[in-house]
Amino acid sequence: MKNVSVLGIDLAKNIFQLHGVNSNGDTVIKRKVKRSQLIAYIQKLPNCLIGIEACGASHYWAREFKKLGHEVKMMPPQYVKPYVKTNKTDAADAEAICEAVTRKNMRFVPDKSIASQDIQSMHRARKRLVRNKTSLVNEMRGLLMEYGIFIPKAVRNFNKYMPKIMKENNLTNSFKETLQELYEEYEFIKIKIENYDLRIEKHTEESPTCKRLLTVKGIGKLTASILSSIDIKEFNNGREFAAWLGLTPRQHSSGGKDVFLGISKRGDSYIRSLLVHGARIALHWSARYDDKLSKWAQSVKERRGHNKACVALANKLARIAFSVMRNNTEYKLA
Repeated sequence: MKNVSVLGIDLAKNIFQLHGVNSNGDTVIKRKVKRSQLIAYIQKLPNCLIGIEACGASHYWAREFKKLGHEVKMMPPQYVKPYVKTNKTDAADAEAICEAVTRKNMRFVPDKSIASQDIQSMHRARKRLVRNKTSLVNEMRGLLMEYGIFIPKAVRNFNKYMPKIMKENNLTNSFKETLQELYEEYEFIKIKIENYDLRIEKHTEESPTCKRLLTVKGIGKLTASILSSIDIKEFNNGREFAAWLGLTPRQHSSGGKDVFLGISKRGDSYIRSLLVHGARIALHWSARYDDKLSKWAQSVKERRGHNKACVALANKLARIAFSVMRNNTEYKLA
């Protein structure tokens, strides 16, 4: 145990499987540890490299292990799977993690601080509320169509027509009561979303990083706040950051022939969608400006079409955001 240099931990809810090797690669630890005993056990070990899979609670355990002086690296589960030998068991997974973390070309997951997780938690909760609000709007529109009442798409139309519909007398009392309950739930969700928007807006006003990101066309308060929660020190350059967000093309190359497909859509779909939405707005107004970024976006639109230009501009915004955060400078139009 004293000679352990690399430790792989298969995280779980209650029982954790450990696999440790020494500097020669010989197995020196292979055991199960209960959740209540894990910290005490790790505390007894000499400082070593600990590998874990990125999953629920992985960032918490990474912070706890680092407090004890260990070096911790997290890896995507799909990159660890090829190192699993024979059948899948907790012991085999821990051994695979222990082996994968030592590979020089392994891709690691950036750590999250408590502050970063606070911001991301707000965004996740807000995202769920927006999804619930959209679901309620669609449900009420569908129910009203069964009574011959049609509301055009878009939330603004729903907000415009719904108060008038609630006052109509040609609906049964039973349905009006059901509709009233759904509409009250919709209004309640709207208020909660507005509260989250105020909290996010307050964060952007207090964060120097967010203020710098807001100088970039196509990046608003939502995008700036979620981008500021990412530790960009884990990325070597802007292209690597854009690839992590899934904004670079997939490749299917063989026999010396390079074939590029659509974007990979890896990484965080929420951040990627915010960047694409921001790029769509920036592209819409780019014809009115003569800076290099706007001219470039217009040229891509003319050559490749509107949708591809939006994704290409989102990729460019990700790279610019990386540069702004890495260099701590505001973006200046050229």
